[in-house]
Amino acid sequence: MGHPGDTGIQGFRKSSRRSGKNQKELRETRLKKRLRAKLLKKRDSIPPEQKVLKEAEIEKRLFALDAFKKAKSLLLYVSFRSEVDTTGYLNDVIKLGKKLILPAVDSRHKELKLYEVRDTSELVPGYMGIPEPGVRENRRATLKEIDLVIIPGTGFDVKGNRLGYGGGYYDRLLSFESRQLANADHHIMTIALAFEEQIGEKIPAEPHDIKVDIIITDKRLIYCNYPGAK
Repeated sequence: MGHPGDTGIQGFRKSSRRSGKNQKELRETRLKKRLRAKLLKKRDSIPPEQKVLKEAEIEKRLFALDAFKKAKSLLLYVSFRSEVDTTGYLNDVIKLGKKLILPAVDSRHKELKLYEVRDTSELVPGYMGIPEPGVRENRRATLKEIDLVIIPGTGFDVKGNRLGYGGGYYDRLLSFESRQLANADHHIMTIALAFEEQIGEKIPAEPHDIKVDIIITDKRLIYCNYPGAK
């Protein structure tokens, strides 16, 4: 029979562990916010004429990549603000005979819904003014039918850790706990497009944060230390 005070002690220990965990999560959240602001400032500071040249190099590397050439269907993003611009080649992807899937933000459920787009004229202003598919439900897509995922972010490191915008939309979509990913019968390679200025020494990562397989910058291809990167 335990000591009458044991229950109280155990409860105190559990409470202390929870408190310690919460403090750690709070520190990591603050660190991420500071790093996000720093990296966004760097990205926003790239002169327009340099940005265009950098984006041309990134596009060239993307289209030359075997994983891109072989992909029959891919999830891309519609660029926003100072992100690596993708709007110039969305239709090019379609002309290559690939199925183009784009995300739409469901802010109510805090998730990304995926739709096939057959022409950029189908895009309409969505969440925060970001263009997104304005198509019907019969164009809904799932990760299971996608060969390649191409995503943005505020920062990355060479191990594939990604710093997003804090909403967790891509993390929820692509995490190993995702129902869609659990139903996929193949590894879905994930590529990030980024300027060299967005690559940091170390991005703080939490268990729910996704990693990317390859990062394409204006200077290089970074093959990350992550299963599926080849």
